Amino acid sequence: MFAAVDRGAWIRFFVAIFGLLLAFASAMLSTVSRESGNLLATAILASAALLLAGVVGVATVPYLARRVMVRRVRDAFDYEVTREGIIYLGLTLLIGIAALNTGNNLHFLVVAAMLAAIVVSGVASAVMLRGLRLEINLPEHVFAEQTVAARLTLQNLRKFIPAFSVSIVPLKTRKVRKKLEWKRTTFAFPPQRTGRRTWFRWPDLTVRLVRTPPAAPEIIRVPVYFPYLPAGESAHGDVEIKFDRRGRYVQEGFGVASRFPFSFLLKTRRVPVTREIIVYPRVDATDELLEVLPMITGEFESFVRGRGYDLYRIREYTPEDSARHVDWKATAKSGSLKVREFTREDERKLRVVFDNPKAGAVPPQAYESAVALTASLAGHFAGENAQVTFAADGFNESADLYNFLEYLALVQPGEGIVPLEQFCLTNEYNVVVTSRARGSIPNPLWQSAYFIFIK
Repeated sequence: MFAAVDRGAWIRFFVAIFGLLLAFASAMLSTVSRESGNLLATAILASAALLLAGVVGVATVPYLARRVMVRRVRDAFDYEVTREGIIYLGLTLLIGIAALNTGNNLHFLVVAAMLAAIVVSGVASAVMLRGLRLEINLPEHVFAEQTVAARLTLQNLRKFIPAFSVSIVPLKTRKVRKKLEWKRTTFAFPPQRTGRRTWFRWPDLTVRLVRTPPAAPEIIRVPVYFPYLPAGESAHGDVEIKFDRRGRYVQEGFGVASRFPFSFLLKTRRVPVTREIIVYPRVDATDELLEVLPMITGEFESFVRGRGYDLYRIREYTPEDSARHVDWKATAKSGSLKVREFTREDERKLRVVFDNPKAGAVPPQAYESAVALTASLAGHFAGENAQVTFAADGFNESADLYNFLEYLALVQPGEGIVPLEQFCLTNEYNVVVTSRARGSIPNPLWQSAYFIFIK
């Protein structure tokens, strides 16, 4: 019980009471001094009373008021009258009118009982909803166009009161509205756009009409229903979620709603639980990936093949091969001449590069396809026997696949063109997704890179 006490608030409260008592005593003493004719003491005591009251008002009252407001927001309820509630209120109104017209005491008793049922319903549902705690568990890695499960856990903190007919619902998103805001500008005469020298400048305030940005897309859009939750226990429900596009999704709050016990009102308690999730681009075997992957694999294999110490593969003998590379054991087993191939000294190093085009360089659909293709290539080669790194404009080169996928989930067309040489000047083999013209790519880069052009 003592652990749940807000010590800071109570200390501020008692300090405020003590300060107000001192201010009251100073005010009383100033009155006595004024009646005795001591003007100096009256002025000092009256000033001290005002100063103490002002200090209490500035230092204590806003603090306590903020805590009260936070508690009210945390325990805020939204009310929505149901169809059954409208019918019930209509019947109550009709019986009340009949009671006033006839003066029958039985009618007044019936109206009182019906109004009491509404009060009992409100109190019972409020007590039940305040004793519930919500936990949201979202998957760590989510890809676009892939169905995943999110778990919502509802816990009943009451020791003796169970919960009936409770639903977890998403809160209503705010509408896009226009509002007025002040913007500081500078008034210049003549205006600078005329090309002449300005004579004087004067700071100015103008009013403009702005549109509030829409809320980010929600994560969970369907309700989860719990018919019965015993006291002191918890229950969970799994929700399948699917996102059509990559990007950031934010759920700014949830609601715990119930119609219990008489379904007169749909009461929703707002729970300030904010959840954010980054949806990666889709990583799947699309037709475009299946088309370019064999060519990339062939180019990569020819690049990494060379003289080294690690075995790359065993293949058929050709007249160009040296006799010292013949594998006699494999030759004896197969009956045909076999040759060993070794990896190069730089090993199987690969870099996937996303050359982010500037805004307007490619159509939006082609841009999204390029992002999805880059994510698919990154996911494919990350599972192969190769040392893969990732690079892009505004992204620090890294070997972490999920950091790169997060970058691709939030990337937008850039403002300018970055020199391509900064990505392809090392010994790794590079797979570059770009929108540049073929003629603008330096010739040395063609030997160590495979280019996929965005159109």
